[in-house]
Amino acid sequence: MVKIGIIGGAGYTGGETIRLLLNHPHVELTFVHSRSNAGNPLHAAHPDLIGETSVTFTDTIRQDIDVLFLCLGHGESKKFLLENKIDASIKVIDLSHDFRGGDSVPGRAFVYGLPEINRDKIRNANNIANPGCFATTIELGLLPLAIAGLLKEVYTTGITGSTGAGQKL
Repeated sequence: MVKIGIIGGAGYTGGETIRLLLNHPHVELTFVHSRSNAGNPLHAAHPDLIGETSVTFTDTIRQDIDVLFLCLGHGESKKFLLENKIDASIKVIDLSHDFRGGDSVPGRAFVYGLPEINRDKIRNANNIANPGCFATTIELGLLPLAIAGLLKEVYTTGITGSTGAGQKL
């Protein structure tokens, strides 16, 4: 059983991560951190979780986990890792944009988490920068052309009706 912790569990990304992991057969959701919701049940921020779990938000960061998901707003994951000591044995998966461009923090270098181009690196990585939705769709669409050497110039347009980047617009 893989023990999981989530930082920033009250936002949209945190809620989706919770939903995916709650019913995963090989995962134990050890804690869900939220400064603003500590002590409240998860369904207080995510009403669709009523009856799914008795887990409550906490303001404590535990170290007895295997994987830590950072579901913080853009710019907050890097700050979190600089301000909090997370054991080096804990794998970190960042869902913000903080480490997608190759940035790191002392002791933690991140691998760009698109399996179609970094599958082997991801398997052995301790820190993964999850690619964004726009980047993923663009990269997956262009990857076959890039491999075939058929790309010269690329222009793309992406339009969204809402954001998964947090609770705020």
